[in-house]
Amino acid sequence: MSNRVVVTGIGIWSCLGTDVEEVMESLRAGKSGIALEQERLDYGYHSGLTGIIPKPKLKNLLDRRVRMGMSEESEYAFMASKEAFDMAHIDDDYLRQNEVGVIFGNDSSAKAVIECKEIIDKTHDSELIGSGNIFQSMNSTVNMNMSTIFHLRGINFSVSAACASGSHSIGLAYMFIKQGLQDVILCGGAQEVNKYAMVSFDALGTFSQRLDEPQKASRPFDRDRDGLVPSGGAAALVLESYEHAVSRGATIIAEIIGYGFSSNGSGVNQPSEEGSYVAMSRALEDAGILPQNVDYVNAHATSTSQGDMCEAIALSRLFATYNTPVSSTKSMTGHECWMAGASEAVYSIIMMKNGFIAPNINFENADEYSKNLNIVSATQNKELNVVLSNSFGFGGTNSAIVIKGPKG
Repeated sequence: MSNRVVVTGIGIWSCLGTDVEEVMESLRAGKSGIALEQERLDYGYHSGLTGIIPKPKLKNLLDRRVRMGMSEESEYAFMASKEAFDMAHIDDDYLRQNEVGVIFGNDSSAKAVIECKEIIDKTHDSELIGSGNIFQSMNSTVNMNMSTIFHLRGINFSVSAACASGSHSIGLAYMFIKQGLQDVILCGGAQEVNKYAMVSFDALGTFSQRLDEPQKASRPFDRDRDGLVPSGGAAALVLESYEHAVSRGATIIAEIIGYGFSSNGSGVNQPSEEGSYVAMSRALEDAGILPQNVDYVNAHATSTSQGDMCEAIALSRLFATYNTPVSSTKSMTGHECWMAGASEAVYSIIMMKNGFIAPNINFENADEYSKNLNIVSATQNKELNVVLSNSFGFGGTNSAIVIKGPKG
């Protein structure tokens, strides 16, 4: 069995906005969601730059007992998932009467772990930790909360694959549905943004030091970049088999037609030109698409020298001949980490629906590798039928998703 896999709902909670419409406006305007957070500098960060994410107001949406077990990233994921289900016209009655799966990308939950340690160090009494801490601190915090809140009774697990987690969650959901094992799956990615979450990354010196110009700090592919900017939030997609979506009269907004993956098999923090190339090539082959048929590439490019270089080389091998438009939305959002692969798929679908390419802002001077690419530095109106979205992560994990528009 080989089912077509379509997208019937998307949801987003990010530094660009807290719903699809607001995010669409930010993408089109090339609006950055990055700012300087003094609390991080006071805590001991060398860089206080971060994406600014509003905290959801859940008091009137969820019972207090449910909220107690929700981590920060689970709260973001709930808001994104709610929007995705609403767009897909899937309500509580449907969820209770039908089997729906959930696969979410999430690779850490730092705040609950650190707060637990602080309580124990201070009181030496484990009973004072609180019953909700265990559910907040597990890597599976997002999917366990989503499955409970939305009454999801299908496949249920987390993908823990660094900054490719969200993309792999889409790829795996695609495979389950394609093989006929599930009709509907909620998938996505989520990332906490509290001061505890990224301090170890700051210690590696990976963050931009452009503290006086926060919105110019994230500069994917630009010669003068000096590091990435951390960010987060959550993105969610409702994936269905084509037949199931049609049978219930759902509106199809996109189709997942290819998934590619690879592992670099080298240094734990070493990007790879070849690994990137293999993941992209495999995704295109799975989709039955030639490089010249891709209308746009949403690059992983995080604004680090090594990562951008390796991806630019791999992209050049596949797309330079065809002058394929490329941009990294991380120029506006910063690096949304575990969420990024899912959010960038959502951003890509938003662009497809609205006929434009969001700009790679802050791209002013190409380096020797990006000069071979058609980097889109200003919003470009363009009909997009086929989009490739890349995600690569620590440990050498690579994922690429091919998305087709409903008109493609």
